[in-house]
Amino acid sequence: MSQKQDELDTLQELRSELTGYCYRMMGSIFEAEDAVQDTMLRAWQGWDQLRDHSSRRAWVYRIATNICLDRLRSAKRRALPMDMSEPAAVITEPRDSMPRDSWIWPAPGDGGDPATILISRESIRLSFIAILQLLPPRQRAVLILNEVFRWSAGESAEVLGMSTAAVNSALQRARAAVNRSDLRSEELREGAAEADTELIDSYVEAFEQYNIEALIALFNEEGSLSMPPFTMWVRGSSDLSSFYSITRSHCLGSRLLPVRANGNSPAFAQYVPAGADGLLTPWAIHVLETSQGKIAHIHHFIDSELFSRFGLPPELGKDDGF
Repeated sequence: MSQKQDELDTLQELRSELTGYCYRMMGSIFEAEDAVQDTMLRAWQGWDQLRDHSSRRAWVYRIATNICLDRLRSAKRRALPMDMSEPAAVITEPRDSMPRDSWIWPAPGDGGDPATILISRESIRLSFIAILQLLPPRQRAVLILNEVFRWSAGESAEVLGMSTAAVNSALQRARAAVNRSDLRSEELREGAAEADTELIDSYVEAFEQYNIEALIALFNEEGSLSMPPFTMWVRGSSDLSSFYSITRSHCLGSRLLPVRANGNSPAFAQYVPAGADGLLTPWAIHVLETSQGKIAHIHHFIDSELFSRFGLPPELGKDDGF
C-alpha cells in the first residue's frame, strides 16, 4: 500500500468522530456532513504541509472547527418545537412551519462517534443538543472538546487558536450558561436513554394498526409529540387522541422500520402509502423519549432526506420484508 493511501486511510479514520463533533456544533446532520466533507477536502489538500503525525488530529479538528464557526457566524439558533412555544391550545392539522435551518435534526445511531471513544450517550441526545445551541459557537466548541471529547484545555487551545487561560475561562462561562438554561426539553433528559423491548413492540403494533386507544395508553400523563418542520406540538392524552384522529387518513397503513438515533435512542422510519399499488414512501423519523416504562415524548422529524442519512431505502413495496 502506498504512503498516500496510508495517509488517506488515516484521514478517513477521523470521519466518524468528526461527524459527531460537527453535529454537536451545528445541530443538524445535514450541516454536519457538509462540514465534514469540506474538512476532509481541505485537510487532504494540505496534508503534506504537516509531517508531525502526533499533531495531525488536532490540526484536522482545527479545520473542522473553523468551518463550523464560519457557518455559524450568520446562523440563527436551532431548537426543538417544545422550546419555542407552548403546546397547541386547539388541535388541528399542522400547517405553520419553519425552514429546515430553524430546527435541530436527528443523527443516525450514536451521532458518528466510534465505539473506541468513551463519550457518554447523554451528550448526543436531542435535549443536550438543544442546550448546546444556547451557547455562543466558540463556547460551544470549548464545551464539546473538553467535556464531551475529554480533551485537555491545552489541546483545545491548540485547536481553537486560544490561550489555555482563555479556554478555561470560556469553559466556565459555558458551564454557567448550561446550568442556567431552562429549556422545556431538559425534562426529557431525566428519562431513560433506551426503552424496553415490550414498550417498543407495543408502539410499532399500535401505530401500524393505527389503534389510537392503544397508542394513548403508551404515553405517560403529560406525554407529548412534535413534528418539525411544523411549529405545532401536542401534549396530554386528550389532545394526543384528537391529533391522532385528525391525522388518521395520512398515517393509516404506514409501516415502521426500526433505526437508532442520537445515542442509541429507539427510533423508527415511517413509510406512508403512496398509491394503489402498495408502494410506501418516506415520511418521518420517529425518535422516542421514554420515562418509567412509558413514552414521554415522540419527535416526528418530517423530512424525507433524512432517510438516506439513516441508510434507509427510498421506498418500500408491499412485499418488502425488513
